[in-house]
Amino acid sequence: MVLKAKLGIAPIAWSNDDLPQLGGATPLAVCLSESRLAGFQGVETGGKFPKTSAELRPLLREFQLDLVSGWYSGTLLDNGVDEEIARVLPQMKLFRDCGASCLVYGETAGTIQNRRDIPLAQRRRLTDQQIAAYGDKLSRFAGFCMDFGVPLAFHHHMGTAIEDENDIDRLIAATRKDVGLLLDTGHLVFAGADPLRVLAKHAERIIHVHAKDVRTEVLRRLDWRKDSFLDAVLAGIYTVPGDGVIDFDAIVKQLAARGYQGWFVVEAEQDPAKAPPLEYARIGYAALRRALGAAGYTLAKGVI
Repeated sequence: MVLKAKLGIAPIAWSNDDLPQLGGATPLAVCLSESRLAGFQGVETGGKFPKTSAELRPLLREFQLDLVSGWYSGTLLDNGVDEEIARVLPQMKLFRDCGASCLVYGETAGTIQNRRDIPLAQRRRLTDQQIAAYGDKLSRFAGFCMDFGVPLAFHHHMGTAIEDENDIDRLIAATRKDVGLLLDTGHLVFAGADPLRVLAKHAERIIHVHAKDVRTEVLRRLDWRKDSFLDAVLAGIYTVPGDGVIDFDAIVKQLAARGYQGWFVVEAEQDPAKAPPLEYARIGYAALRRALGAAGYTLAKGVI
């Protein structure tokens, strides 16, 4: 079987929605043009992207980019399924109309990922009973997404209720197969998990990949009782593949062995003044392109 992959990038390297001081004044056109210059086939959405397909599709065509996916700030922990469906509908329609592969669902009820005043150690934690109830709601919501034509890819994320390997294991056990998993290498390493172990356990659920690298010297300096997630970002915790410590050759090889086909998205939030986005986008693209080639992937054209 010929394995196909596509390379995408997230706009957070150019402009961080949670930290406006990081590229807040950078026009969207710069992000899109440099994404294409670096070689990427697609982009994920961000705060500066148009919210209607009538505006977004011509913009993507102008820069010869596909719409990969994009973040959705879910609140199912504290919200009903019907209410959440009503809230997500505009984004789902946009994504379906523009050919997005999935909806990146991050659980933001009680999150501290966007709070500099709350340290990492104080993030929300769930009991097994709470996970079971949440899993039922998330499964029903994911069923709606599947039927709508935009599958749900759950994004485990630092500072949220689903952060570490134990959280992910319990979530997968509590949900039906409609709940896809986004494998984010950087968030896993930050949380103390081994991406290869998580991949091995939950490969059948992985429908989307965020390729983010980690600077361990920054990780070692963090005080989880004092430092927030945003403090870690400002300190340079994340970088692109090829510039940190994660072995992407091994990860991509294992994804290939498990039959994964789809998007590999460079998503590395850092200070654009210290890490020029185009320069680092090219580093990430080259590292992933090498890893994909070594694992036997062929870069696909158009929608997979």
